[in-house]
Amino acid sequence: MTTPVVVDLWAPWCGPCTQLGPILEKVVAETEGAVLLAKVNVDENPQIAQAFKAQSIPAVHAIIEGKLGPSFLGAKPESEVREFVQSLLPTREQSEVERLREIGDEASLLAALELEPADELTICDLAELYAGDGRFDEALRLLDRVPESADTRRIAAYARSEGRYATDESIVDRLTVLLDQVKGDDDARREFLDLLELLGPDDGRTAGFRRQLTSRLF
Repeated sequence: MTTPVVVDLWAPWCGPCTQLGPILEKVVAETEGAVLLAKVNVDENPQIAQAFKAQSIPAVHAIIEGKLGPSFLGAKPESEVREFVQSLLPTREQSEVERLREIGDEASLLAALELEPADELTICDLAELYAGDGRFDEALRLLDRVPESADTRRIAAYARSEGRYATDESIVDRLTVLLDQVKGDDDARREFLDLLELLGPDDGRTAGFRRQLTSRLF
């Protein structure tokens, strides 16, 4: 999730694979850990080859932040392999954004947004900081700039509740009260959904309250 990975699908009987392998190892080693290499013998790991839909080898795939990135097939000269690997490295600007996010105070997060105005992680971090400081409207305005996700729903729910519910028990008590209001009250239904976000999917009571909400509405 944090380091680009180059996956080399190969087999010992494949001539081009044995040519490409040492080149990949050398070029990836030059990044000094900024990129990692995973060598997969397709004969020993057919399920992995199938997952990558490999029809021929060598096949090289990049995984960036847990998602498939660029790829290439066949043996390549060292210059092209190096260009491929270098393209996976974060730019100086991206590295600076990560550094500022790690500091995490308001000034650093605002500076990160100056570099990457649409960076969703930075926006969520800053919105969470604002919500924690009681700057709820500012947090919600920030969240309007990014697509909805589990993190944005959680932060928005906290901001809309204005931090009134400090414990899970207080959330459960309020959910119980709201159940009698959700049928014909849009505000009550919105608050109910927000409180479910605050309670979180890992709390066993969340699923029960969702079922009760459905039964009340339908």
